[in-house]
Amino acid sequence: MVSSRRSIANSSTLAGWFKSSYSGGSQGDCLEVADGHPSVPVRDSKAPTGPAILFSAGGWSSFVTAIKNGHLTA
Repeated sequence: MVSSRRSIANSSTLAGWFKSSYSGGSQGDCLEVADGHPSVPVRDSKAPTGPAILFSAGGWSSFVTAIKNGHLTA
């Protein structure tokens, strides 16, 4: 169930979660994204029943582009 707010309390209620193929996985600092929803849900892979942040498709695309272009780094 996706709310009209920018987050959802229990992300396990959504289907289609996946981790990036670029995710190392060994450090435990991975994000998961779910396909097939009006918004783009993003959650911490360590907390599959925890909250998810909901991005607009355009907002998520801008974020991913900024990461790929090196504008955001850890």
